Amino acid sequence: MTTNRGIVSRGDNNHFANNAVGEHAGVFAAAPSGRADASPGRGATDERPLSWDIGVVTILSEELRSVIDELKLERHKEPGGLYFYRGEHDTPESTVRIVATQSQSQGQRSAMAALENLRRHYNPRLWALVGVGGGIHDEHARIGNVIVSTDIVYYENRKINPQGNVRRRGEHRQAPAPVVHAVNAFFTDHGTPARVHGQLPAYASEEFKVYPGVIGSGEAVIADRESDIRSYLTGYHEKVLAVDMEAGGLSQYWQENSFQGATNPGWIVIRGVSDNADEKKGHGYHELAARNAAHVLRRLLPYLC
Repeated sequence: MTTNRGIVSRGDNNHFANNAVGEHAGVFAAAPSGRADASPGRGATDERPLSWDIGVVTILSEELRSVIDELKLERHKEPGGLYFYRGEHDTPESTVRIVATQSQSQGQRSAMAALENLRRHYNPRLWALVGVGGGIHDEHARIGNVIVSTDIVYYENRKINPQGNVRRRGEHRQAPAPVVHAVNAFFTDHGTPARVHGQLPAYASEEFKVYPGVIGSGEAVIADRESDIRSYLTGYHEKVLAVDMEAGGLSQYWQENSFQGATNPGWIVIRGVSDNADEKKGHGYHELAARNAAHVLRRLLPYLC
């Protein structure tokens, strides 16, 4: 009887790595030359840090500029052609690695695609949707205030009966417990509401408020104070303070990736109020609201990471 020990190769184009033959043999595996194991299976490059802490999704150019300026991020182009903005921010306890991107358009679907791009290239531990939203609560959601949300109500699901009546069926999702605890700690330390000064020079002397609250999300641009969507949301939950068009996609993407064995990031939504979802809706306060929201993200970093 013949006993073979070793490796037999028949054919061309074979590659063997990290192999050991013989008794008491061992392998000390290392990353292949020219590649860093930043995000396993993600096509990492030498210059990419070992891990990324926060992936930020913005929708409007004003929102992305605000995040870039507030967190001092630098532009980076991936080999496939996608642009990201990356940097590090020091907190009292750690250095936080941040990457930001902009979706191609407004709405849930484009936001979900942006999240997938972040996951595929950087696999961050937390997603943050940062930018502007419409306030629907007269007391809390003044223009320039900021709403920090770990609760999302998606309002688009509905039934239309033969008489034309609409019955909405909301979906309510909450962020993972560690994120909720982090936000609670922020407001414990800074008060509810927390207070910040306007982040544009023209508003530097004006004080704005930061509230925890629920975000209503759907595909509609709401510019009517008497909208049935506003009525539905305020009746569904009295703490729905603002509306946007992307947070529902964020919470849905997170939910569908919460399968066993996968690493699923936490998530948070930070919306500066740029209008009151009524007939006065416009673009005049986008920059103010976006700058205030980006500033609140920076203030939250020590709690989130």
